[in-house]
Amino acid sequence: MSVEETGYPPFPAGETLLARTPDRARPDQGGAAEPLLEVTDLRVQFRRGGRRVNAVNGLSYRLPAGRMLAIIGESGSGKSVSVRALMGLLPETATITGSARFDGSELVGLPEPEMRGRRGADIAMVFQDPTRSLNPTMKIGLQITEAVRAHADMDRNAARDRAIELLQLVKLPVPERRLVEYPHQLSGGMRQRVMIAIALAAEPRLLIADEATTALDVTTQAQIMELLLELQERLGMAVLMISHDLGLAATYAEDVIVMYAGRAVEYAPAGTLFEHVRMPYTQALLGAIPRLDREPHAPMPSTPGQAPDLTALPAGCPFAPRCTSADEQCADEPPFAEHEPGHWWACWHPVRDGA
Repeated sequence: MSVEETGYPPFPAGETLLARTPDRARPDQGGAAEPLLEVTDLRVQFRRGGRRVNAVNGLSYRLPAGRMLAIIGESGSGKSVSVRALMGLLPETATITGSARFDGSELVGLPEPEMRGRRGADIAMVFQDPTRSLNPTMKIGLQITEAVRAHADMDRNAARDRAIELLQLVKLPVPERRLVEYPHQLSGGMRQRVMIAIALAAEPRLLIADEATTALDVTTQAQIMELLLELQERLGMAVLMISHDLGLAATYAEDVIVMYAGRAVEYAPAGTLFEHVRMPYTQALLGAIPRLDREPHAPMPSTPGQAPDLTALPAGCPFAPRCTSADEQCADEPPFAEHEPGHWWACWHPVRDGA
């Protein structure tokens, strides 16, 4: 079945092994698994000074329950905008078209009162900086119980007990004491655990982690990702991870979408994508990762040029001006299609193994 027929790449049948921890293979979801989230031809434009910024340009994917999908790409590729569109968290200057169906219900165009009922209850989001997400004037306990009582009819005592349970769930030590502390009294990792506890208050079926570990040190990053993985397995949630960190995607995600200039340019199970890169842009991202086997003080590999102006996207392949393999054929936009089983890309001159 082609992309024209489905509008999104199908999830591959069979097990997907995590790159770092092969003992954590998920159960076989199967290519026919019903999607919990189905995004089709999602487009987001912003009005700015009489011009339109094409932030997301026809993004399509589906995410079954219980799986982790990573969307990666450099800053400005449209990752965060695409998930904020799902949550109804974009400003009035944004125009959203296409479809995003959650458990069969359309999210795009949903009235704000109905969207407010879905936020937290069905779909929850953990943002990049917990310091900016938490209210510095309110104690941790009040912020968690507020989220609990927003979605459940509980008195204060029951909500407090639930808040303690949530802090225990995210493995925050001495939860009773944390309830009466302020955000500035906690470390960055502890604040992010509090944000995850708030996101889980209503037991959502989909958790969106939007650069949730970027502001943390490497050790704390690993702890938070291990926690998300454990919670996913325990609660059966789907997780949509937004990141520019290819290492995190390779380690924890089961499937990966690479975005460039608001478009999906490569998609595959994590192991396949990182072992058999096909899109030159993905190869450039991997080449920019520091490596221990490089000569000391050697220049880091870099991609020439700049990302395209989203107010005036060039015709054809958006990566062509920066690609060393580009030729006349790249003046036509390459289709985003399944060229190998379970592996999709949009390129006329894909990278070959060993290149």
